[in-house]
Amino acid sequence: QVQLVESGGGLVQAGGSLTLSCAASGRTVSSYAMGWFRQAPGKEREFVAAINWSGDARKYVDSVKGRFTISRDNAKNTVNLQMNSLKPEDTAVYYCAASAAFFKVVRGECDYWGQGTQVTVSS
Repeated sequence: QVQLVESGGGLVQAGGSLTLSCAASGRTVSSYAMGWFRQAPGKEREFVAAINWSGDARKYVDSVKGRFTISRDNAKNTVNLQMNSLKPEDTAVYYCAASAAFFKVVRGECDYWGQGTQVTVSS
């Protein structure tokens, strides 16, 4: 069993930055693809970003391209999401997730999910 715990959320003004972190415990997940998802009130969960096991391949939803960067440190079993130029529409609960297959992460078909961390962007 793997537990994923997000941190780094909070309140930030539009145009500001936040870095989210996800720490994994339990089974080693260094060989897993990792991803970030978000869900705003009244909306469906949406894919945000994914990174493969080696960290050399990444994918982002169009709305965050050029603003968000996903990275990982397998030695620490962590994955980060650097969020720059934040917009009010980025407000959501952000979740990290993991799957053995990169394409499954992109599709939201993940084996493990974190509890989420709130990101609120004020205008």
